[in-house]
Amino acid sequence: MSPSTRAYGMAALHAAACLSGCMRVGPDFHPQHESWSEHWSSTSIEQVTQQAAQPDVRQWWQIFDDGNLERLIAEADANNGDLKIAGLRVVEARAQLGVALAGRYPQVQQVNADVLYSARKRSDGFNPRSGGYWQYGAGFSVGWELDFWGRFSRAIESADAAFFAAQANRDAALVLLHAQVADTYFTLRTAEARLHIARENAQLQKRSYEIAQKLFKSGETDELDLQQAKTQYLGTLSSIPELESQAVLSRHALSVLLGRPPGPLPELDMQPGKAGVVPLVDHAVLQDVPADLLLRRPDVRAAEYQMAAQSALIGVAKADLYPSVSLVGSLVWSASSLTGSPNTLAVVAGPSVTWNVFDHGRIVNNVRVQDARLQQLTVGYQNIVREAAREADDAATALIAGLQRDRILNDAQGAARRSLKLANTIYREGYSDFQRVLDAQRALFAQQDAYIVNRSNAAGSLIALYKALGGGWYTEQPLVDSATRAQMQQRTDWGDLLNEPDAPSAAAIPSAGSSR
Repeated sequence: MSPSTRAYGMAALHAAACLSGCMRVGPDFHPQHESWSEHWSSTSIEQVTQQAAQPDVRQWWQIFDDGNLERLIAEADANNGDLKIAGLRVVEARAQLGVALAGRYPQVQQVNADVLYSARKRSDGFNPRSGGYWQYGAGFSVGWELDFWGRFSRAIESADAAFFAAQANRDAALVLLHAQVADTYFTLRTAEARLHIARENAQLQKRSYEIAQKLFKSGETDELDLQQAKTQYLGTLSSIPELESQAVLSRHALSVLLGRPPGPLPELDMQPGKAGVVPLVDHAVLQDVPADLLLRRPDVRAAEYQMAAQSALIGVAKADLYPSVSLVGSLVWSASSLTGSPNTLAVVAGPSVTWNVFDHGRIVNNVRVQDARLQQLTVGYQNIVREAAREADDAATALIAGLQRDRILNDAQGAARRSLKLANTIYREGYSDFQRVLDAQRALFAQQDAYIVNRSNAAGSLIALYKALGGGWYTEQPLVDSATRAQMQQRTDWGDLLNEPDAPSAAAIPSAGSSR
């Protein structure tokens, strides 16, 4: 977040808070950061992160250097339904802000006109041609409640904070979407890799089963070797449909994330070199310390903006305790078609004071309701920050374990491969029974599968770490795509509300002055 962005956000909310009004009742908002969160650090995170300029944490998926993944994320940004809804909620919040801003202008504006025809009654009934006349009238009334206690400025302050919260929520939707796309993509690649291993081992075990059949038929071995070879081969063969199903389900999940109906993803099959490849990245690249990234997490910022919006609503409720001072005025013109009747023009103007003296109990308890809601949001915000810290620390700890296991499992699968080779050799030379060959085959399959699964877990932990630190909120897509924009503009005059907001959503929340 640039200093200019932070300054813009502070200036925008501060200007909204100071709009009109001689004074503002209710508390001014102060961020509720717990002391630990501003200097929080984690030994686990320090072990698996490094400070560098690239890749930017906003586009952390570039660390995998996978063009397929980058294209998938770009398509998800353009077509994902949840992300479109989040963008439309920003537009809705802008419109709500416009509603609040209308409080700066006269609240009552009424124009009326009437035309009446009158006829005199005679003994033989009504005769429109005898004694009838027309009456004309027109009037204009205006009422403007002065923002003497800051009711409207507090409402604008609340709507402005809600607008920034909507932008932060869209950023949070981006963070979640990008993590889901990457995680699902590597789940697919893991299923493909495990499927390849299972098929290779099934072919290997099938050859052993065929050899055991020949030996049994020739009387050179007993049925036990045959049945054990068959059991192992069929057991491995049975894992293939499940892995095929996992791959298909992962493709379906990716399709939905991309805004498509469930189905195949042929573009992923055009680069066979990536199929079945699960990369190992042993660190995350950060441009800031974890404590700052934690507090800039989009959902954390959204929670803080929601607190600011609710804080302002306390002032809106508290303003009802005081008299309402308004300026009212009317301009009325009347005329008649009767000969000699005068035309009149009357002007009435002056102040009006209303005070809900007998609603004191209701108003006071409404203030308490708003204050209780603020306290709930405060506790919820602190819980979100603590949970974010736990997620980041857990992901880093899991990544460390995955990296340690990767080296061990790599050595283990190498040893299993060598063990199988030796078991086959000594079996052919007659120094060992067939059971040792079967045990070596089973161990090789298990170690190869465990190695791939661990790599998948390590990739998932790295993705979870970036997500926990709030990375991945960048997108080149507008709030509202062109097709949706055209559809909405056909129904309603949106003015410039469908354009990109002037203030980026990373704006900071200001802390105002003293409370009243």
